[in-house]
Amino acid sequence: MNAIYHPDSYDPRASVGYLVNRIRTEILDAMDRELAPFDVTGAQYVILSQIYFGMADSCSGLCKGISYDPGAMTRMIDRLEAKGLIRRVRNAEDRRSVNLELTAEGKDTFPRLMEMAVGVQNRFLRGFSHSEARQLEGLLQRVLNNNT
Repeated sequence: MNAIYHPDSYDPRASVGYLVNRIRTEILDAMDRELAPFDVTGAQYVILSQIYFGMADSCSGLCKGISYDPGAMTRMIDRLEAKGLIRRVRNAEDRRSVNLELTAEGKDTFPRLMEMAVGVQNRFLRGFSHSEARQLEGLLQRVLNNNT
């Protein structure tokens, strides 16, 4: 296997890890600004999106999916619940387990949030062709797959 990076010539500002982290930070900051009229942050949108698309339905599932600390996740869920966007529901098959679901207000609000979030992502991809965006997605997926 050929190494991409070498300690003698490594520039952290040009590394994949640094760039991916900066992109994540910039996208979440832009989403914070865009979603502010709904009193929803970019991080809260990510949680709503995971629930909406069935990618997670519990606090632990969310923590695994987006690498959040359980304590921080509980506080985020508390805030979203206080806003009336999600609710905790006891799992009928395991009463010790609590599932998360969007409320009627959450289901009604989410499409507008998603439209704004998609707009943010499209701004970050300005100047890319469709095929370049798909190629970037594929490359990033390969990076993720290398970790499994």
